[in-house]
Amino acid sequence: QVQLVESGGGLVQPGGSLRLSCAASGFTFSNYAMRWFRQARGSERELVSIISGVDGNTHYADSVKGRFTISRDNAENTVYLQMNSLKPEDTAVYFCNALRVYGSGPYTTWGQGTQVTVSS
Repeated sequence: QVQLVESGGGLVQPGGSLRLSCAASGFTFSNYAMRWFRQARGSERELVSIISGVDGNTHYADSVKGRFTISRDNAENTVYLQMNSLKPEDTAVYFCNALRVYGSGPYTTWGQGTQVTVSS
């Protein structure tokens, strides 16, 4: 069964940090680019960051560049998003997404999302 399960969200004060995790199962993890998206209430879902499958190349939205770091552990089938210097505008539901680059399997799959709230 193809599955992505996010964890690590919660309530944090401005300037604080959180680390999101996304555990993958049911597909060949290294064949997939992994992406984090977020969706604030009343807004469209936006791409936050992406990391490639094998060489680990990364890309960040301008709004999070220098504050967020994406990483992956292909041995543990897990992708992470370290979020530092959080701002109220980072408040959103964060979704993990897998996008197939090589081989066979589902083209893309989504996690259920985890809520991040930045508030004093």
